[in-house]
Parts: sequence; C-alpha cells; structure tokens
Amino acid sequence: MPIPQRLTHLFSLLATVVLLLAGAAAHAQLPKGDIFFGYSRLGSDAFYPNVGGLNGWEATGHIRVLPFIGAEADVAHYGTGASDTIPHTTTYLFGPRLTLGAMGFRVFAHGLVGGEHSANSAGPVRISANDFAYAIGAGADIPLAPFFAWRIQADHIAAPSVSPSEGTKFRFTTGIALHF
Repeated sequence: MPIPQRLTHLFSLLATVVLLLAGAAAHAQLPKGDIFFGYSRLGSDAFYPNVGGLNGWEATGHIRVLPFIGAEADVAHYGTGASDTIPHTTTYLFGPRLTLGAMGFRVFAHGLVGGEHSANSAGPVRISANDFAYAIGAGADIPLAPFFAWRIQADHIAAPSVSPSEGTKFRFTTGIALHF
C-alpha cells in the first residue's frame, strides 16, 4: 500500500476515534450511538470516467449529541483486488445524522462532506488526486440481537470537480451495526 494511501487510512481512523472521544468527554459518559462495518458498492464512473462499479468496505461511527441528532464519521475504500489500472478510492466524510427509531428499528438520514483520494499505479491514464467529496443518503438498521443490527444504506456520492456528469453517483452499503 503506498505511503499516501496509508496516511489517508490513518487520518480517517484517527478522526473517527477523536470524534467518538470528543463526544464522550462532552457528556462525561459515552452517549448513545453506533459503529458499523460492512460491504459497500460504488456506482460506475462515480469519481472518474471509464471506471466500472467498484467493491469495497465502509466503516462509520455515530454519536448522538441531541435527541434524534448526531455526528457521523464515515470512511470507505473501493477497488481492493482490482487491477492496477483501476483507481483505488478512499473517502473520508463527516457530518450530521438524523435518526428515528422504535422497537429496535432505526431509520436515519445523513449529509456528509469531506474528501476522496484516488490513485492507480498503471494504465494509460495515471491518477493520483485528492478532491472534495460529499454523500447524501439514508438507511435503516434492522435488529438482529441485543446491541446488533443489520444495516442497509444508500447514498448519492460525488466529487463535483472530478465526477463525470454521466457517472452513476450511487453507493449501496450493507453490514453489521453495533449499537451502544
């Protein structure tokens, strides 16, 4: 893994931990929230032209700061296992989340801003870029067991300065959420 990509991953992980710890310190106890890890599918040409849909992972941390309103940090990486000609993309996004729930079911909507880093190491067009990115979406947590839920989420995601107009700026995510 190239050094800039490792730094992006480290920055994203540290930002998530800082966000969770800051929320805990502000309330003198760990507030209600959740952490999530799962599979994510990015639409074709979401960030760069001639790049098919990419598979990857997504991790999020969410803390409630007011009733129904929380802060979310989101890190995702796409292109793992793809050839060196395909840009591997990492997104790091932060923003507010509105969550409503009853009887263990939770639905949420969020608006996130941050950045994306894409790079490839081969092919006719070399890419190594950092750009502003955003995601607007919603999801639902379906209870599985105490503290655990299955998450389904969909987002419109883009980097306006590089996303082609004909691209499919969509992200689908599913996996396990731990509620605390």
